[in-house]
Amino acid sequence: MKYVLNDKEIDTCMIGTWAWGTGSNGGKIVFGKNYDEQQLNETFETAYNIGFDFWDTAEVYGMGTAELLLSGFIRDKEVTVSTKHFPNKKYKEGENRTAVEGSLQRLGIDKIDLYWLHAPKNIEENMKELAQLKKEGLIGSVGISNADLEQIRFAEITLSANGVSLAAVQNHYSLLTIEREAEALNYCKSKNIIFFGYMILEQGALSGTYDEKNHFPLFSMRGMSFSKGKFRKIQGLIDYIRELGGKYGIAPAQIPIAWAVSKGVIPIVGLTKPDHATSLNSGLTTILSAAEIKKLEELALSSGVKCKGMWE
Repeated sequence: MKYVLNDKEIDTCMIGTWAWGTGSNGGKIVFGKNYDEQQLNETFETAYNIGFDFWDTAEVYGMGTAELLLSGFIRDKEVTVSTKHFPNKKYKEGENRTAVEGSLQRLGIDKIDLYWLHAPKNIEENMKELAQLKKEGLIGSVGISNADLEQIRFAEITLSANGVSLAAVQNHYSLLTIEREAEALNYCKSKNIIFFGYMILEQGALSGTYDEKNHFPLFSMRGMSFSKGKFRKIQGLIDYIRELGGKYGIAPAQIPIAWAVSKGVIPIVGLTKPDHATSLNSGLTTILSAAEIKKLEELALSSGVKCKGMWE
């Protein structure tokens, strides 16, 4: 499937940088580990040389530090950049302009290709402001993240009234959120709104690496949100993901990615190691059978585990 953004065909995968930041809301807090700059630079170079040129970040990832890291890596390179503003609880006039200007400065670029309202708060006021920023050329396209169907429609209507189209939606999408996201995904498909899915691997829970005996770092956001008990409930799903990885000769982590692609979703995949980048293509090109897709979904639904981030 081909996707077009700003009149340009884009990758069928976006690379995420949530784990790159440091300090508040950085890699240590969320994932239980910090990653050094040299390793991340090697990861970026490996991914870029393979052909991954669509990079996603946000002002709140490490409170700006992820954007600063990405800035150093993308200099003098042809990349598409996506970043986000997490809105105030109460709308403050000009907050999006301030956020965009801050991200542009940290990223060292003149225009943000795809800019997101990171949470569906004060949609009308924020979308009007983002429409104006697009008209001024500071951003190429507007998206909304963590929004349900009603909020997506309202964002779309508000932007349209201001002469701008809603380009994309970025939601938490995995085998453990398929029921919740079905309506939004189907609507986006019907309106040619690109649907990006983050946490396809549930921060590693569906990677085939972890299970009840080998689980997440305890003192991390993912460790607190995904208990041993949850791993126990999805063991059948993990086992089948591992089985399919063996069948196709790829890392088990690539199976949920292949599943997401089959649903018409652009996966956002976080990379922190060079070898993660080299194996990613296999997930994007592996075609699962209809029976395999059905079984993955049945195992996920029968587990009774439904994931939702504290920010959603």
